[in-house]
Amino acid sequence: MFPKNNKRKVDYEALNSALMRIPRMNVSVVRNLIDLGICEIYQLQGRSPEVLFEDTKHKNIKTPDEFISYFRMAVYYAECDLPETSKLHPDAWK
Repeated sequence: MFPKNNKRKVDYEALNSALMRIPRMNVSVVRNLIDLGICEIYQLQGRSPEVLFEDTKHKNIKTPDEFISYFRMAVYYAECDLPETSKLHPDAWK
């Protein structure tokens, strides 16, 4: 009788997070970082991307393996004062 509502749920908390200032950052990755208690870019300094990924996998088994490159890029961005633009793409961290 009524058409099916195909609207996607929007994660406004992740979209409005400071972590979205990281170039080419994925909203789903930001949601995973927020779930780990990381809400600001400076909180990534000194963190191991592999440990962050394992913690995310522990919380959500369905986490795609490609997210590790986003974690590496985010930690690099947080630790560099002047990051190289060639390294601000997840494909550079595979």
